[in-house]
Formats: sequence, structure tokens, C-alpha cells
Amino acid sequence: FSASAVGELKFSFVKLSFILFLCRSFSESSDKGWFRSLFVHKVDARKDAHSNLLSKKETSNLYKIQFHNIKPECLEAYNTLEAEVQKRLHQDQDYPCEVVGSWNTWYGEQDQAVHIWRYRGGYPALTECLTKLNNNKEYLEFRKERAKMLISRRNQLLLEFSFWNEPLPRPGPNIYEMRTYYLKPGTMIEWGNHWARAIKYRQENNEAVGGFFSQIGDLYVVHHLWAYENLQSREDTRNTAWQKEGWDANVYYTVPLIRSMESRIMIPTKSSPLQ
Repeated sequence: FSASAVGELKFSFVKLSFILFLCRSFSESSDKGWFRSLFVHKVDARKDAHSNLLSKKETSNLYKIQFHNIKPECLEAYNTLEAEVQKRLHQDQDYPCEVVGSWNTWYGEQDQAVHIWRYRGGYPALTECLTKLNNNKEYLEFRKERAKMLISRRNQLLLEFSFWNEPLPRPGPNIYEMRTYYLKPGTMIEWGNHWARAIKYRQENNEAVGGFFSQIGDLYVVHHLWAYENLQSREDTRNTAWQKEGWDANVYYTVPLIRSMESRIMIPTKSSPLQ
């Protein structure tokens, strides 16, 4: 090496050593130091529960989603029995609840029924409805008969996102996709912020049915419900979204928030308001 090259190397080594010394010194100092603040992302404390920040203010709807795993040989009898009970509850104005939709899973977990109920009036309406049902001998007999057909069941209580459509009855025939996202704890607000902008990319074909997030049951769970004419329509609609500027950014920023996800393709039962 020439003398000048050696000199430049020594000078570079001195600069590097000095930078490392500064890094070590500042990292060992107070958290309030200016250097450390360059690397530490400060998040402002949230001022309210995400249920209040993300749900609709003009309504007090509470939703319940039920997943019933049915003995394969009992599926038809189960659908008939469930349809009769839903019909009676709809006709009786004393019960402040209504079925939003009922489906059988086509692709996903087999021999499964999915029901979404709406309680207009929130938790008080849910409590009133359950109290009345528990004192209804006919309903209690229905539950006993239904229990003979089930392998397992689970449910969640949900709120609807403020920026999603309220799920309303629609004619068919349609297939429905429920995309369920299990988020990392603490990310619901960020998820909602991104989807509040992204939902506009998924409205052209009237495919957006409803968007919900869990309050009781499995937490940090999001359900998006979509309607399509058929599987090819689903494929075409989803591909079209990727051609719109901004959709890719939504996917890029929301994927890191997800722990896991699943998709169900569902067929509405004959009694479902969503056809």
C-alpha cells in the first residue's frame, strides 16, 4: 500500500472507533437521551378501548357467531330443525334478536354450520333474549334434540367495524367466504386504520357483506364476510383488486399484524336471510 492509502485506512479506523464509542456511551445513558430516541419508537397511550374506537356509534348492535360441528349423518335433520327455530324466533317480537345468516361450510371444516345473530340493543338485548329462552320449555327441548346431532360447538360475541356495510338480507344464489384473521395482541387499531381505507377497493361488485371483531371468546379475531356468484367470480373479483393502486399497500401493512388466518367457503341454508 502507498503511504496515502495507509493513512486513509488509519483515519477510517479512528472514525469507526469513535462512532462505536458514541453508540456504547449513549446506549448506556438515560432512556431520555436524544441518541436513543432515534431508535426507540414511542407509541402514545390509547385513550379508549378499541371496541369504542372501531365500532359503529349510531347503532348498538351486538353480534353472536356460532360454529356447530355436526355428525355427518345428522346434517340434513339439523338444518331442518335449526330453520324451524329461527323462523319462530323471527316471528316472535318478544325476542330482541334476529338471524343475519346461516350457512353450511363447503370448503374448510366439513359438516359444519355457521350462524350469525344480531342483537339490536347490545348486551341488554342479549341478556333479555337468553333469559326468555332459558324459560321457554319448547326451546329447551329443541336444545336437547340439537345436542344429539352435534360433535362440538363454540361461539364468539362480536362488534361490527364502523367502516363496513351492515349485513342486510340479499337475494341469491351466492356463495359466501368468511375470512378469519387471528391478529397479534395490540394490533386491532392499526388493522382498523388500514382497512378503513382499503374497503373502498372491494365494493364494486357488492361483495362486501360485513366485517366484525371479537369481544368475548377468542380475542383479537377479525371476520370478513364476502359474497360472490361462484368461485370463478371470487377469483376474478380478488384479482381485480390487485389492479387498483393502494390495495397492495393495504396487504403489505396488514400481513405483519396477523398470527394466522383461515378461509371458509359457505353455502347459505334455505332459511338464511343472506342467500
